[in-house]
Amino acid sequence: MQKNTETNTQLFSGFSAPDTEQINRALAIVGQIPEDPHYYRPKGVEVAAVLLDLNIDLDTVLAAILSDPRLAHLTPKPDIKAQFSETVATLVDDVNWLNKLTVYSLEMTDQPNQTETLRRMLLSMTRDVRAVLIKLAYRVQRLKVLPRESYELRRFIAQETLDIYAPIANRMGIHQLKWELEDMAFRYLDPQAYLYIAKSLTDNRVQRENCINNFIALLQKTLAEQDISAGIYGRPKHIYSIWKKMRRKQLDIDELYDLLAVRVIVDNLTACYATLGVVHSLWQTVPKEFDDYIANPKENGYQSLHTVIIDADGNRIEVQIRTQQMHDFAELGVAAHWSYKEGGKHDTAIEKNIASLRKLLDETGSERSRKEAGDEVLSENFRSELFNDRVYVLTPAGKLIDLVKGSTPLDFAYAIHTEVGHRCRGAKINGRIVPLTYQLKSGEQVKILTAKDGGPNHNWIDPNLGYLKTSAAISKVKSWFKNQQQAQNIAAGKTILDKEAQRLGVKMLDLEELTKHFHQPDTDRLLEAIGRSDISSRQLAAFFKIPELDTPPAPIQREKPLAKSVITVDGIHNVLTSIAQCCSPIQGNDIIGYISHKKGITIHRKDCENIRQLSPEKQNQLIPVSWGDKKASYAIPIVIHAFNAHNLLNDVSQILAQAKIHISNAALDTHPDFSAQLNLTIQVENTNQLSQVLNKISQLPTILDVKRKT
Repeated sequence: MQKNTETNTQLFSGFSAPDTEQINRALAIVGQIPEDPHYYRPKGVEVAAVLLDLNIDLDTVLAAILSDPRLAHLTPKPDIKAQFSETVATLVDDVNWLNKLTVYSLEMTDQPNQTETLRRMLLSMTRDVRAVLIKLAYRVQRLKVLPRESYELRRFIAQETLDIYAPIANRMGIHQLKWELEDMAFRYLDPQAYLYIAKSLTDNRVQRENCINNFIALLQKTLAEQDISAGIYGRPKHIYSIWKKMRRKQLDIDELYDLLAVRVIVDNLTACYATLGVVHSLWQTVPKEFDDYIANPKENGYQSLHTVIIDADGNRIEVQIRTQQMHDFAELGVAAHWSYKEGGKHDTAIEKNIASLRKLLDETGSERSRKEAGDEVLSENFRSELFNDRVYVLTPAGKLIDLVKGSTPLDFAYAIHTEVGHRCRGAKINGRIVPLTYQLKSGEQVKILTAKDGGPNHNWIDPNLGYLKTSAAISKVKSWFKNQQQAQNIAAGKTILDKEAQRLGVKMLDLEELTKHFHQPDTDRLLEAIGRSDISSRQLAAFFKIPELDTPPAPIQREKPLAKSVITVDGIHNVLTSIAQCCSPIQGNDIIGYISHKKGITIHRKDCENIRQLSPEKQNQLIPVSWGDKKASYAIPIVIHAFNAHNLLNDVSQILAQAKIHISNAALDTHPDFSAQLNLTIQVENTNQLSQVLNKISQLPTILDVKRKT
């Protein structure tokens, strides 16, 4: 133990005295863990050591040490918040959560959308993005001890690393960890290919180094003669990236020309092109391999000159030339290096936040950033600006669903399948029944409870009730109602034509001739137009050249009289009106009047499908109407589904009484499983009052669903 303590003290010797004192206190806590010679999983101290090369701050070091999984077995458990800070405690909690996460499955390898969603979920659910850095270091250590695990577990961990953690490291711009994760994971997944490439690189290492050194020496000398200051260095190639290029180009390693690579950093733009001229004058070039990303930057803003030369020995060397500013732009993440490496889309928000994160990791940048905004602000900005509009939840089978923030179980149901949404009647979150208006949180598992038959109701698209957030789900519900209205109109059209056939004494009318005469695209549209009264009985009678019936066929909607003073027609009070049952408007809805030749003025909602689909000729019969000053109440039927009938009627009655809403009818049906359906007819004055009371009823703990009955 003494030897380990001395080693750890030396490991963290680069910190100030106050910081070292805190690190020693963290090490003392870890030192209480009993020695176990059989324990080989990653330890907090080892993880902190991996992170030291990234110039991390004190909080990250402390959190790495104190997130050691073995601390969970200490009694009593250390109070990290009290002994260190809330920031360190939050980091430790996030790292522990990440280490226990078990969402990934091997099937995701062939599902790019699922792996991308999981990466975003990991970043969105960590309150401090530095926890992800610690998790990446844990994964590095985990890969180092994989030889002691089973073959199946080795392959699982390695594949998860390539699918999830290496891309996250790349996305954050932490290339040191990215390359290490990729190479170690690749070694477990394809050891033969790994060893073949490694041996080839070793066999030719001296030759490659001599080639690069000779190139750098000649270029440095020539540039100095022309007073061009430049930093020149070779760029190492990594085994996994070499293997990917071999597969992509279908070439053996000996045929790859860009294993030799050099980067040249100069002072200004003029020096970039001057250096390019020197390179092209000294060596033979490969014209098709030249790219000017300075004059034509990549979509993400990346700038550099790329060229390939052939030296005197026939070796091909890839050369990149850029200014220090261009280099910093790329290395700090504003150029979003991961976008073009991974083939992702340009995203300004992601680039901005990656730049902030990269500044946290950079030695000089982090110091400058702390002065400008502080580490906490930069870290929080990375998370809040990048993920504040998304929520990531799981199906019972473990599939990840990406939704907008504020989405409900109903939004989730429609994201799974339209029919699942239509038949949704309840939901469970992590095994607990919740209202359909519940706002989902990332990481929750959602199970949808569906009915065998049925469809949505108008409450779902009422913005006051909060059933749906996503525009896609709202559109699907509206489409369902439109189709239902069309079906009703078609059925009504058939009824009308059947009566016409009876009057004519024929078994069947010629629908094709009717369709052509009334300029309809097909017979369904003809029947819909008849059922919607776009084609009137008078027009049908004219077609058949017979007198119009004294008693016309029943209209598609029924009306009920309204008090004369409830509706104002074109500014005039006390006009006899009736309300259309097809859309059942109540006070608060935007309304329009339709002048009927037989029934006076019928009041519809402005968004009523029958009104929206009126022919231009029929639209001339619309008249402005508004709700009058006199209050009126409307009998509205509602239906309530609950998983427990106990006290249901009493609880609902109390809510209605508090809202001063009268119940005119009530019927309670109970079922053997103790669930119940409560049908009520209530008297409400307007849509706001209806929305508010339905929302209050839905908050009762036993309620599965409450809706206006249609």
